Amino acid sequence: MDFDLELEKVIGEIKKVKARSVCIQLPERLKPMATDIASLLELRTGATVLIWADTCFGACDIPKLDVDLLVQWGHTGYGF
Repeated sequence: MDFDLELEKVIGEIKKVKARSVCIQLPERLKPMATDIASLLELRTGATVLIWADTCFGACDIPKLDVDLLVQWGHTGYGF
């Protein structure tokens, strides 16, 4: 199954906010792709990308990390 992760949009947002540190959070099915995604984001933006490998139960499960940007995939948005 193919997924559209909108990586160009993520890259644009990292550059727009000038994030130097980024955490990516993925649901279980996408975690095998985490290192490839992190490598691409680092290569294209120069940011340091951390992979949140702990369980992920939705938007209420936000990692408490000191990063400039948190990118989550597989969640329903809050609508704002």
